[in-house]
Amino acid sequence: QLQASGGGLVQVGGSLRLSCAASGSAFSSYAMGWFRQAPRKDREFVGAISWSGDSTLYADSVKGRFTISRDNAKNTVYLQMNSLKLEDTADYYCAAGGSLDTLRVGAIRPWALDAWGLGTLVTVSA
Repeated sequence: QLQASGGGLVQVGGSLRLSCAASGSAFSSYAMGWFRQAPRKDREFVGAISWSGDSTLYADSVKGRFTISRDNAKNTVYLQMNSLKLEDTADYYCAAGGSLDTLRVGAIRPWALDAWGLGTLVTVSA
């Protein structure tokens, strides 16, 4: 079970850190990813991190601004979001998968992922 938190209201250019806490002992076995869905838009991939934390993958739209990290001892994955833009406004979801590649296409193949968390809303205001 995954639970995302940390969403809120932030101004353009601001920062926010999301957390995704996982229950169970298998967390460190999974690659973890973040997705988002803006109003009236399809869900899209944001980024992912390998089970060890050694490898990360980001969507072009957030590269250089967002950073994913994880703490396997705390069963938690994080999404640090800097230089936020209006277009970053969305519900953000975390998910667990078998690999970075599986997560990268998780928005169009959600059934291939092992678990999805509930979303946390991020609103970026001008």
